[in-house]
Amino acid sequence: MANTLLKVSGLKVAYGGIKAVKGVDLEVREGELISLIGSNGAGKTTTMKAITGSLGFEGGDIEYLGQSIKGRGAWDLVKQGLAMVPEGRGVFTRMTITENLLMGAYIRTDKAGIEADIERMFGIFPRLKERKDQLAGTMSGGEQQMLAMARALMSQPKVLLLDEPSMGLSPIMVDKIFEVVRDVSAQGVTIVLVEQNAQRALQIADRGYVMDSGLITMTGAGKDLLVDPKVREAYLGH
Repeated sequence: MANTLLKVSGLKVAYGGIKAVKGVDLEVREGELISLIGSNGAGKTTTMKAITGSLGFEGGDIEYLGQSIKGRGAWDLVKQGLAMVPEGRGVFTRMTITENLLMGAYIRTDKAGIEADIERMFGIFPRLKERKDQLAGTMSGGEQQMLAMARALMSQPKVLLLDEPSMGLSPIMVDKIFEVVRDVSAQGVTIVLVEQNAQRALQIADRGYVMDSGLITMTGAGKDLLVDPKVREAYLGH
């Protein structure tokens, strides 16, 4: 069995006075593509923020590479290979595409490797190559999402967390984003995907977790959750 890279045990997070996460357990093994689905306000994004060190937690623990990361900051965790593409993308709008990619590699010093990885990103995202000198703020939402993913990959993550990558995108762009997520997973990057589009998320997931009101209510293989009557009724609309 593959190594467990990330283990969340009894995680509790209060957010603005509200108990947003009430005791979550989940684990992510090397090479897996995990989908975390649930309705709005279920606590998915809060869980992701706690994992990546951008939000403190009051109970439970998070272990990454076998060690507790409680109290560790996001900067430190990126250096350890834990990267997140936040909801809303967060690209540097006044920088070019190439400059954004270089920012993604700020923790690295291997100049030749960085240049090679920029070319690799242009291979995965040809549209970025066409516009490499364009300011990120002038791009469409889908193109910014591609850039945000490429920028995170520039840090050479062991685990990549994606928060709502398809939100607000056109159907064609949604197809492209899911295709890229699959390709990146196939290249060996471990992925945790939080996604409103439960059907698409479970179709590509090795395993899925269903979250409701701050708790994990179901877990199983992606293909099993996809046909589960409760999941279909609650999240797939039939």
